[in-house]
Amino acid sequence: MGSKSKASSKKSKKSGSKKMNKKKSSPKKKPAKKQTGAKAKTALKKKLELKKKLDTKKKLDLKKKLDLKKKLELKKKLDMKKKLDLKKKLDLKKKLDMKKKLELKKKLDLKKKLDMKKKLDLKKKLDMKKKLEIKARLDQVKAVKRQREIEKRAAAVAKARALKEKQKETIRLAKERAKLKADQLAEKLALRIAKEKEKQLAKQAREAEKLAKLAAREAERLAEIELHRKPVAPPKPPIIKGVMQDGITPSKEFNIEFLISQREMLRTERRNLLGQADRLESEANAIVENSEMGDVQFDDEGGEGDTMVVERERDLTLSASARQTVEEIDDALKRIETGDYGYSSRSGLPIPRERLKALPWTTELVQERAGGIGSY
Repeated sequence: MGSKSKASSKKSKKSGSKKMNKKKSSPKKKPAKKQTGAKAKTALKKKLELKKKLDTKKKLDLKKKLDLKKKLELKKKLDMKKKLDLKKKLDLKKKLDMKKKLELKKKLDLKKKLDMKKKLDLKKKLDMKKKLEIKARLDQVKAVKRQREIEKRAAAVAKARALKEKQKETIRLAKERAKLKADQLAEKLALRIAKEKEKQLAKQAREAEKLAKLAAREAERLAEIELHRKPVAPPKPPIIKGVMQDGITPSKEFNIEFLISQREMLRTERRNLLGQADRLESEANAIVENSEMGDVQFDDEGGEGDTMVVERERDLTLSASARQTVEEIDDALKRIETGDYGYSSRSGLPIPRERLKALPWTTELVQERAGGIGSY
């Protein structure tokens, strides 16, 4: 800005000097016309020199301006370069600071990880120590229990031996008593056998009479049934079956989920019934073994023999009934596999799910069981 003001002031001075020269030269023009050509030439030469000086001065001023402009641009470039250098230095410093912070953070994280690892290792050692202590205690408790069990078994073995000896002694005494009573009971048994034979003959006669009456009644019932015979049962409706899955064939009325639950129920009931049948047969056999030991009295004074026979017959009947139900369950499991489960064996109609849940191996509707619809 200062250089521009100086240049403008110089221009104004030059223009002022030109005007003054014109004013000074203007009064000389009138006599100049009268002067000679030499003076005119000298004046023209002076003007040309003055013009050259002015042109040279202008060129110098222009050169100064250009030099000044170049200096200013160079200064700007240097300032810009300094700023860029300063910025680079600041960015580098920031990067270094950031790098130091990251390294410090990494060191702190590594330290934290190491501390955490140490804590975890210490915790693992403590847990291992606790586990070892607990294991040692459990081993000690197990050893104590094992010792107690050994003692109990030894006591039980000793008790069993004593009981066995006592039973042997009891059996020996019972055999001796039986031998002593054998002669006394021989006559009583002979009389009793004779009486039993008479009773059996009378019983057989009564049973024969009953059978005759039953045969007559059966003949009458069959005649009445023949008179009131119902029409022939219609053909069973076809069962729409699905694709077998896991040994189960679903149908239109009974889906796979219901059949799976029914199969589990049947298997559970089968296991229970088999266990019950085995237990009842074992009890019946035990009754026979006890009766063979000679402790049961068969004379007129004691009725224990008849009671044991009744109990044995009851156990065998219940066992046979349980095994019969097991056979029905096996048939129901086969029907689940073939896709015929849940349909009446008489009419072919679907049995309600409530009845199947209550009695999974049933093959009849309630009405058919009671002699209603479908009972042909």
